[in-house]
Amino acid sequence: MPVDIESATVPVRHQRRMFRALSHANYRRFWIGALLSNIGTWMQVVAQGWLVLHLTNSSFWLGLDGFMATAPGFFLTLAGGVFADLVDRRRLLLYTQLVACAAAFGLAILVGTNKVNVWMVLAFSIVSGCCMALASPSYQAMTFDLVGREDLANAIALNSTQFQLSRVIGPLFAGLGFKFFGLAGCFYANGLSFIAVVVALKMVHFDETRKDIYAHSVKDRRALWQDLIDGFSYVRKRPRVFSLLSISGMTSLFGTPYLTLIPVFARDIFHLAETGLALMMGVAGAGAFFGALLLAYLGDFKRKGWSVLGGAFTFGVAIVGFAISTNLILSLILLFAVGFSIVTSVAVTNTLLQKLVTDRMRGRVMSMFILSFIGTMPIGNLLGGVASERFGPRATLAVGGLVIIIYITTMGILNKRLRTLH
Repeated sequence: MPVDIESATVPVRHQRRMFRALSHANYRRFWIGALLSNIGTWMQVVAQGWLVLHLTNSSFWLGLDGFMATAPGFFLTLAGGVFADLVDRRRLLLYTQLVACAAAFGLAILVGTNKVNVWMVLAFSIVSGCCMALASPSYQAMTFDLVGREDLANAIALNSTQFQLSRVIGPLFAGLGFKFFGLAGCFYANGLSFIAVVVALKMVHFDETRKDIYAHSVKDRRALWQDLIDGFSYVRKRPRVFSLLSISGMTSLFGTPYLTLIPVFARDIFHLAETGLALMMGVAGAGAFFGALLLAYLGDFKRKGWSVLGGAFTFGVAIVGFAISTNLILSLILLFAVGFSIVTSVAVTNTLLQKLVTDRMRGRVMSMFILSFIGTMPIGNLLGGVASERFGPRATLAVGGLVIIIYITTMGILNKRLRTLH
């Protein structure tokens, strides 16, 4: 029987293209370490949400905890972006991961000895948030250092894939941890997971050429304040960069409170226990994982502007649908769509930003990207918690989703240069 050799080789070529960035040994080590660490982080996210709800029986406190975990991004993410352009990014990541590791173990001990209260949880959330805010710009900018420009889009897609895969595995492991080790076991697991990324970072070694890209001397650069001003000025003069950042900020501000409020939906609306919460979180993570996997498969595809707009629009629609749904199966399908759509928007935004900016400004622009998405979370979480207490979680999420739909529709109609981005 004749065989179409060209067609038969296409899947193999796509497979190789999907994982091309992993051929870089440094990136491969970093990717594995980050995956293990993020699995632990998502285990703690699930456990901490249930812990706060158990301690307070209040959606307001859930929102406040989300606020405390992300509020440091307001003050430290931009500084972290400047540091990412000034110092050894690998070393900065090592220090922040070690501090976050200690915080996870500290909270685990308090939970395990039944001496924890909600104020202690908030305090540890602040510490972890500070570490994340300082480390995130270096994490994003170091991807370029690890693979170079040619494999950057694939590396960013694979970064998103590992993070979203951890959103599936982490809640699943959390559900098992609840049964066999209790809440404290999830916090201990997160502490151990930080060791994986520390070991991976210790194994990453750059050649002299690559070192020159990031190992700047602080003495040879302008003051921190001037560097921040330069970064804002750079973005202000580039409308496409500014538009991408604004879309990221709006989707986060009005959409991501769904993560904070899922424990309320699980317990009070669908009458599920801890394992039900883990299932709901895991399904959203599964959607995000498949979205990231699709981006890795597509590679450096065209019409990225439409992907950003379409993903954000669908995210808003899925949020509204989840908010008003009374059927568990339909709600799980919509959670899958929520995860899938937000990744196809945010990950592509990341790729476009890294391609649009210069190497000298990469750390600062990536810090603004992180600030636009993660830095708006504390406001969204706090407002979401307050509004949920006053109007209920359904109305809160539905209104947030509608705002996203209106904003993205307006941007899509009025901003032709954004639509035509490749």
